Amino acid sequence: MAHSKPVIYTDYSDGPDFLKDFLNYQLTIRGLSARTVESYYIDLKLFFKYIKMKRISKVDNDLIDEISISDISFDMVKTVTQSDILEFLYFVMNERNNSASARSRKLSSLRGFFKYYTTKVNKLDSNPCENIEMPANKKRLPKYLTLEQSMELLSNTDTDFPQRDYCMIMLFLNCGMRISELVGIDVNDIVDDTMRIIGKGNKERTVYLNDGCIRAVTDYIIERNKIISPDKEPALFISKRTRKRITVRRVQQIVTGCLQKAGLGGQGFSTHKLRHTAATLLYRSGSRDMLALKEILGHEHVSTTEIYTHISDEELKKAAKGSPLATFKKKSK
Repeated sequence: MAHSKPVIYTDYSDGPDFLKDFLNYQLTIRGLSARTVESYYIDLKLFFKYIKMKRISKVDNDLIDEISISDISFDMVKTVTQSDILEFLYFVMNERNNSASARSRKLSSLRGFFKYYTTKVNKLDSNPCENIEMPANKKRLPKYLTLEQSMELLSNTDTDFPQRDYCMIMLFLNCGMRISELVGIDVNDIVDDTMRIIGKGNKERTVYLNDGCIRAVTDYIIERNKIISPDKEPALFISKRTRKRITVRRVQQIVTGCLQKAGLGGQGFSTHKLRHTAATLLYRSGSRDMLALKEILGHEHVSTTEIYTHISDEELKKAAKGSPLATFKKKSK
């Protein structure tokens, strides 16, 4: 019988009712993850602190975090203008050193909030964010391990639970899953050569396992079941000490330790970089179907997946510049 994953709800008791309504809608109706909704909450709470500071409190910018928003009424929300939002974005850029990507996230949170109150519950006549463009953000190519570095990492998983840790890293490098997805896998999510994954927004997808992953999972499960049966603890990856589902933090520590053993420590690699690595290796090995790669990675939009095509473009450019004839100059007669 399938095991249902626990849903974690965050306490938003220090926010006004209109904010709680919006956040609960994102959790219960849209099915967004608690972590995503928590990000909305943090962004919107700061925005309304700023609005209250600007309209009522008249306190110094340094004291904004001490402002309470529990008493803000929806009437104040109705007074928010496009200028207020632009000034807020300017505030977080100058006073909080927010990067373009951080400001974009805040603007996305505000867009979602005002869209909800204009189109879903019709309590606002217009969305003050509607015509504000996202802050310009220079796209960076994701950092990833080379094939040789990936093999070196897999060769350095001699830990206190080597079968588990080798299996986790093997799945990261082959399936491109997020760390939260890996931690959430149950034993009965694996059937033959398929694995069921619950991704962002509780969206379910199926990942096909290659022979290397099947061997790693099979070898690990034999050792795992000696510790505790799946009937008592359904999680695939467990802590040897607690015999319960392994935590995200523990996985991060294990990967960091293996990276250091492989001589790859201190180079900016992480569990999320292993996801980038999987996508890059899949693309470079011939998996050029963007829709297929999108499904494997669990991306909502194919445009997110297309960044991995740029990696090869950059490498082609680098290769072209590295030609031995690149510096050739014809001698003048």
